[in-house]
Amino acid sequence: MRKKTLVNALFFQGGILLLLFLLQFILPTYHHSSVSKIMVLASYAIGYNFLLGYTGLMSLGHAMFFSSGMYAAGLGIYYLELSAFGGLLFGAAFTLLISLLFGLFALRTSGVAFLIVTLMFGQTFYLAILYFNEFTFGQDGFSLAKYLGKLVIFDREYLFSNPDIRYNFALILLTIYLLITSLIMLSPVGRILIAIRENESRTQLLGYNVFYYKLFALVLSGTLSGIAGAMHAL
Repeated sequence: MRKKTLVNALFFQGGILLLLFLLQFILPTYHHSSVSKIMVLASYAIGYNFLLGYTGLMSLGHAMFFSSGMYAAGLGIYYLELSAFGGLLFGAAFTLLISLLFGLFALRTSGVAFLIVTLMFGQTFYLAILYFNEFTFGQDGFSLAKYLGKLVIFDREYLFSNPDIRYNFALILLTIYLLITSLIMLSPVGRILIAIRENESRTQLLGYNVFYYKLFALVLSGTLSGIAGAMHAL
């Protein structure tokens, strides 16, 4: 990535984040929930872009990671009586495990076969949610509002049902995602991922273990998507 392009991208991202920060003081409170959802979905898009845009791997089942984080966080709070922060961590850990297992199988294929495998896993996860509807509530869903309570961080309490609190947490999540992806793409690992996207065979001939780099990209992308899903559930 050229230095000028990088500087322009950082200025653009910083401007967007500043605008989003200021919007909470301009928009009415009832708009905060909608903008919060937009920021969470934007975070999910950043996670998927890490796999598709930077590494060149197209997944047709990537919504599985988003929903796995969402269901893990929600069901963890509902059944295990976890706090909001505990549910978020549980969703992240569960999605990391799912994406790791998924990657170990799916990355044995490539091209069209990889697309089919990702779609197959995504549909399997969807059908599993419907099949175990007594546990997952299937398509009916359930509300977490009365289970969330307060979010305690460094001995400070935050009422997560407060739209202003949700807005700022969504903004923090989006900021962290932009920082993570920018730092990785500036590192040697990021350049190898771009090399895999441009020419996988040549990258392998240079001595790099392409499989492990693609696995890293998929696991990180899936985990980021899962955390976004957990935030969406909350």
